[in-house]
Amino acid sequence: MDWYMMNCELLATCSALGYLEGDVYHREPDCLESVKDLIRYLRHEDETRDVRQQLGAAQILQNDLLPILVQYPQDKVLFDAVIRLMVNLTQPALLCFGKVPPDATSRHHFLQVLSYLQAYKEAFASEKVFGVLSEKLYNLLQLDWEQRQEEDTLLIERILLLVRNVLHVPPDPMEEQGVDGDASVHDRVLWALHISGMDDLLKFLASAQVEQQWALHVLEIISLMFRDQSPEELAALGQGQAAAEHGEDTRELETLRQRELAEKRARALQRPSRHSRFGGSYLLQGLKAIGDRDVVFHKGLHNLKSYSHDLGKETRRVPRRRQAAPEAEHPRRSARNVRLFLRRFCQDFLEGCYNRLMLLVKDQLVREKAQQHDETYYLWATAFFMAFNRRRGFRPELVSETVGVRAFHFIEQNLTTYYEMALMDKKEAVTWARRMHLALKAYQELLRTVQEMDRSPEQAVRDSSQVIKSNIFYMMEYRELFLALFRKFDETKQPRSFLRDLVETAHLFLRMLEHFCRGRTSLVVQSKRVRRRKKPRTPAALAPQPPSAAELEELWAGLAPQLQACLQGEVPLPEDVVPFDAASETPVEEQRAEALLRIQGCLQDTQAPQALRLLRSARDVWPEGDVFGPPDAEPPEETRLLREILFAPLPRHVPPEAEEPEEEEEEDEEEEEGTVQVSEKEFNFLDYLKRFACTPVVRALVLLLRGYARNSPRTNHCAARLLHRLARDLHMEALLFQLSLFALFHRLLSDPAASAHQELVALAKFVLGKFFALAATNKKVFVELLFWKSPAAVREMTEGYGSLQGEEGTGRSRVPPWTPQEEQELRDLYWKYKEVEGEDVIAAILAHLPAPGRTRRQVVKQLVRLGLASSAKDFPRERKGTHLVLWTQEQEEELVRLFEEFQGSEDILGNIMKHLTARRSRARVVEKLLGLGLVSERKELYKKRRRKGRGPGPGVAGAPAVPARDSSAEDRDSEEEEDEAEEGPMEEYWAPKEGAGQGLAHRLHQEGLVRPLRWLENCLRRTAGDREEDGVSHPVPLVPLSEENEDAMEDRRFQALLLQLGLRPPASEQESFWRIPAALTPQQLRRAAASIAHHGPDPPGSPQGLLEPPGCPQDPDLEQLPAGLGSDSESEEPVPVPSLVQPGTKRRRELDSEDEDDGSSGAEPAPCSQEDEEPQPQGRRKRIRRVEEEEED
Repeated sequence: MDWYMMNCELLATCSALGYLEGDVYHREPDCLESVKDLIRYLRHEDETRDVRQQLGAAQILQNDLLPILVQYPQDKVLFDAVIRLMVNLTQPALLCFGKVPPDATSRHHFLQVLSYLQAYKEAFASEKVFGVLSEKLYNLLQLDWEQRQEEDTLLIERILLLVRNVLHVPPDPMEEQGVDGDASVHDRVLWALHISGMDDLLKFLASAQVEQQWALHVLEIISLMFRDQSPEELAALGQGQAAAEHGEDTRELETLRQRELAEKRARALQRPSRHSRFGGSYLLQGLKAIGDRDVVFHKGLHNLKSYSHDLGKETRRVPRRRQAAPEAEHPRRSARNVRLFLRRFCQDFLEGCYNRLMLLVKDQLVREKAQQHDETYYLWATAFFMAFNRRRGFRPELVSETVGVRAFHFIEQNLTTYYEMALMDKKEAVTWARRMHLALKAYQELLRTVQEMDRSPEQAVRDSSQVIKSNIFYMMEYRELFLALFRKFDETKQPRSFLRDLVETAHLFLRMLEHFCRGRTSLVVQSKRVRRRKKPRTPAALAPQPPSAAELEELWAGLAPQLQACLQGEVPLPEDVVPFDAASETPVEEQRAEALLRIQGCLQDTQAPQALRLLRSARDVWPEGDVFGPPDAEPPEETRLLREILFAPLPRHVPPEAEEPEEEEEEDEEEEEGTVQVSEKEFNFLDYLKRFACTPVVRALVLLLRGYARNSPRTNHCAARLLHRLARDLHMEALLFQLSLFALFHRLLSDPAASAHQELVALAKFVLGKFFALAATNKKVFVELLFWKSPAAVREMTEGYGSLQGEEGTGRSRVPPWTPQEEQELRDLYWKYKEVEGEDVIAAILAHLPAPGRTRRQVVKQLVRLGLASSAKDFPRERKGTHLVLWTQEQEEELVRLFEEFQGSEDILGNIMKHLTARRSRARVVEKLLGLGLVSERKELYKKRRRKGRGPGPGVAGAPAVPARDSSAEDRDSEEEEDEAEEGPMEEYWAPKEGAGQGLAHRLHQEGLVRPLRWLENCLRRTAGDREEDGVSHPVPLVPLSEENEDAMEDRRFQALLLQLGLRPPASEQESFWRIPAALTPQQLRRAAASIAHHGPDPPGSPQGLLEPPGCPQDPDLEQLPAGLGSDSESEEPVPVPSLVQPGTKRRRELDSEDEDDGSSGAEPAPCSQEDEEPQPQGRRKRIRRVEEEEED
């Protein structure tokens, strides 16, 4: 489509704007409406941005919009509409298309829009345009916040966006091909911005207290202003800059002149004495041609050195995916007057704006108030202005906001995030690498600033740098950062400039760390290690055998006198023995079984006092079922219980298998668990330097040195110093014996300008000398040139091949090797059990293998080595709960029969699970019952009441009241727990007995826990009232809002009381509070509240009149109180929310505390009697529910 042929409607709209006559623009009467129509057309353009291209081809912005803006600034409505239209027209092409289009057609449209944007930028290089914008912005900023309307705020933002869009337009490489020092379009825009005073307004916005909302806009504009500038050059401007620039140019020209003169001398020496047509032909002995004969050379001998088999061949085209990443735009030297104004701007910005603006921007980034990837502007500003400050006199107080451990942590976090995203998001890896480069430069500038602080004459500044370095060098993340970046460097995604900055930063970090360690005798650093622990898989034959009956009788005979003395009070019992841990993730039932095991273990270790104290404490925690005896157990009965526990065959945990050495082959994640262990160790600099002795680091350094002629002297020094550390300090010269590096050395030594790279020449001679010295004793070193080497290969090259294998026996324990007999037996067992259906092959092999005991992983790896299996994936471990088996007709009929049989029982689902033939989880059985229509809802299957426990069964002699469980039952229970976690309200509960917890509550009253007990009593009563009124029961969390109640909820005896009352502890790590189960009826809750009520006199200092809820609905005056005044300041009530609603818990807790604070200031209502007790007033509960609904919205 020809964009110069405009759409008729669009052409008519543009014609209605007005016309330009000389320097005067005459607007039409419909000018404002036409501008609004253009805005509407842009809103409905297609994916090719046709309207935008037609307006750009017609030059509407240059010929109409800018003249309107300059000549009619007093028309507020028209000015606002023109600004809106120009902001839309000048928005970046990447925002219009989302990304650079990959197809040719869309890319053509993208480049066309970009060309129009470059024309717009040239039109904005006008002092009149920026003068109008600056004056308008100045008038708007003069308005106070009370006078500033919303339209004024929007206009300020649009002006800043317009300036941002204009500065964001990239330069046109075809048009701007001038040398350094010429004024480009960007320089002319910056000069117009400076003449108009816009730069002063930007500094005001960055420093004003009342203009904080424009912080990110200002920082983005400033970053675009200094896009082409170098902070070092700006800082050096005015300090003999002309001589410095002249000296640098002179050095470059001198290097080129030396290279040219050397080439001329070489050509003069190689010139033949006669005409080239009589050069002759020669045979190159030892150099074979395509056949078996020597190469015939038809040119003069002076061309012999340049001969190669590749002469005349076409260069192989490098695929696009293997091409090196393109370099970013190189900084150019702007016109001198522009650089002088930018240097002055940097100085003023550092002195009055930098710390404040960076604080505001970081706060918005941390609070996630900024847009995505806005942290890149923060990283750029950190690197640029800190470099400028460092080169311009270095005043650390000017950049104090971005110097510190928090700044290091913020940059390291972003750098790690970009690094991980570059590995995961392959399509946008180049973009993530560009962001990673920004973060790396900021990190490098932080290190340079800290290094500069060490040289400060002020002692306080030097002390601050020591504190920063001690924190940075202590943390492991900062030390491992450079190793990770080296190992994952990819030249197709990351440019050479990134590698250059990485090498320079790593060199600086190593140098600072070396100097820091040199002045100390020892340095302790943090160390993190991922320890892989094997899951328990010990065979039954290796498990510890329980003691025999005769041994137990002999042990009991020795324990009986000790128990008698303890029961009579002659031996004091320990007080620090606790059987229950409320903060543990272990379920309550498992903790009860563990308590039995602990009692048995104490008895077996002849610790009678501890066993007796554990028994009594467990009886207080788990009174139900009389598992640990009745509450009023006498000494003879306690003696009998302890004897039964000692002789009971309780199931014990199998000890975990001993750790195996880590192997680098394929890992079986199902058999290992990784835990990060944090510890401290003494730091050794050479040990840390050995981490850099690896192939990725050496390969990256060689890649950087290939362009040594283009590199700066600083870059070449850093790369050569790193290689020197590896070769000389670590005595690993053989690590650099690589053919590509030797080819680089050959090119360097034959370079006529090699005198400018003396450090690299010295390194080359040192490495080559070591190579030829080793080649005299080891002829295989020539073959080793073809391979990158590891430290182990280096050691074998220098000390002899096989030297490492001889020391394997003296190192850490290894896996015992397989003998030929064991391998043959493994083959036989494999072929024997391979075809057996329904059986795990590896498990059958393990059961029949003789000692030494092998693990599943070792057997699988050996089968792969023997060629009997292709990989470890051929032997997957059977996972529980993953087999979905359909219900047969016989199983459905059995389920219907069992449901009809146990329909009237207290625990319908439990009885069905016990008698069901097929193995099913609770969740599957419930789903099938609902599918068959036998029940309408899950509530009908809830257990009505827990049965009281029975004594030891007749089947096991002397076994306590613990139900026996086989392995299949345990597996089924594990599946049930996983399924019930998804089901929600299917929880087991037990009803508290009449007067449960009364004795323990009385003891807690005597110990001073009066307020928490009254708070708990009020919670129980209010929950009972709520359930009576609403008719719906939900689990209610107990949220303690005062310190006293929080301390009580952490008290183990108070938690034991909660268990006796039937309350439920947190079920998982997602729950934080105890809960009143939904199954407890209002009558049970009132009985529990009455059992803990204190009927005696209050201890001194306890509050009076807090036994009941503070509000009574029968009082008409109290019903008129607001929700906040009807609560008690001392009592705390739970928020009646379902247990599944986790988000917003903290918010509701804060609201409740505010209500209680408000309630404490009002008059305290008279308490109601216990007979007339009703739930709390409706106002407070409705307010809480209303807040929850708002949070959900």
